[in-house]
This record gives sequence, C-alpha cells and structure tokens, in this order.
Amino acid sequence: MKRLLLTSTILLAAQAALAAQPEQPPAGWPQLPPKAPASKIKLLEPHLHVDRAGKGAPRIALTFDACMGKTDPRILSTLVDQRIPATIFVTARWLRTNPEALSVFLAHPDLFELENHGQNHIPAVDVPTRIYGIPAAGSPQAVAQEVKGGADAMIAAGIPQPHWFRGATAKYSLSAIAQIRGMGYRIAGYSVNGDSGSLLPAKMVEKQYASAKDGDVIISHINQPTHSAGEGVAASILALKARGVQFVRLEDIPENGDGGTTN
Repeated sequence: MKRLLLTSTILLAAQAALAAQPEQPPAGWPQLPPKAPASKIKLLEPHLHVDRAGKGAPRIALTFDACMGKTDPRILSTLVDQRIPATIFVTARWLRTNPEALSVFLAHPDLFELENHGQNHIPAVDVPTRIYGIPAAGSPQAVAQEVKGGADAMIAAGIPQPHWFRGATAKYSLSAIAQIRGMGYRIAGYSVNGDSGSLLPAKMVEKQYASAKDGDVIISHINQPTHSAGEGVAASILALKARGVQFVRLEDIPENGDGGTTN
C-alpha cells in the first residue's frame, strides 16, 4: 500500500512538472512572443484607411467578413451586377459550406480580393478571455493556428496566398498583433462599421454607409442572408455608387493602419 501511494505521488509530481512547462510550437512556425499576463491584457480595435483621392471622386474600400454559415445573395449579386470591387475575408468554416459563392468570387478576380479571416473564427488574443461572448484563442500557439489554419484552407480551395488577416471580432492583443505581423500579414482594421456584425436594421446600415468619407474602409458581413442588415448593405452600395465613389480593394491602394498593424 505504501509503495502504491509513493508511486501515485511520483506520478502526480511528474504530471504537475509537465503541465508547468511552456507549450512548444510545432516545427517550422515562427518564434512566438511571450504571453502577456491576463490581468495586463490590452485589446486594440485597429483603424485602417486607404490613401485619399483628394480632389474628385472619394475613394472607399468595401470589406466583408464571411465568418461561417451561408452567403447573402443580396450583397453578392449587387457587387457582381454593379461591378463593385471588394475585399472578402473568409474563414475555413465558411469555405467548407459555400462552394458556389466561392466559385463566383474566383470567377471574378478583377472584382474580389480574398483574404484570411481565420480557421474557426476565434479572436486573435493570446490570453484566455472572452470578446462579445466568444472565447479567445488564449495562447500564442492558438493564435498561430487560427491564422495558419485559415490560410491553409484558402490555398487548398484554390485561393492565392493571403496577405491580410482580420480576426474574429476585429480585436487583438498587442502581442498577437506583433505575432501575426511576424507571420507575414497586415492586419485589416476599418474606419466605418457598416452593420455592427450584421445586427443593425437596414435603415441604420444605410446611415452608417452614408457617413463614409474619402479614404474610409467599411466593414460589413456577407454571411447573414436572413438579416435585414444585408438589405441595407445592398442599398448602400448603390447609393455610394450614385455618389460617384471610387471603390478599391485593399491590395489596390496604399493604406495606413494604427497600432503597428500595417506599416
């Protein structure tokens, strides 16, 4: 009995020592920064602008998140029919269930720039926390997997290597920003929140879009076909076009983001 207790004590001590060791990243991944203490975590919601046109037609970048679920045909058909360029951030989860919409995007490379929204739509924060109720990645290793997993799924689907990353909730820890930049990505903030996660009613969406000015980057969602926000997005695109707005993709024009996210 004493021998059994001694053996159990040794095993428990070994397990505790193993748990205390830092988690090691897989071979080939970039050097990861140390994880910040949870009590000192600072979250940043970066802003992003494209170079202003100055005189003449205002310049605006439309960006859309395809988080999961389906595709809003009201938005997609408006972009295609009106020949409006846009940057689409896709997750691996969305790619698995939307092959038809992906084929539309790939058939119009002159209109659509496809970029990385992550593997499982997990906030790119390297300490355990929740953002809008969504559990964050929680470690540098998990942040790296979210970014790399999203890119791997895109390449497997026939999409060119992405150069931009936008995480779920568009909030980041400062250390995660440095980590993602170290992986070769610019981080896509925004300057106008077009639909508040596709939760705004159509008329409120139209007001948000109408507030956009020269150089603004608008964020909206293209994966909620049952929400009234999509109706407002489609109407707002037409209204901006009627104003003579020059639409650009992020890859088309120099940009400036804060918090060390782009330059």
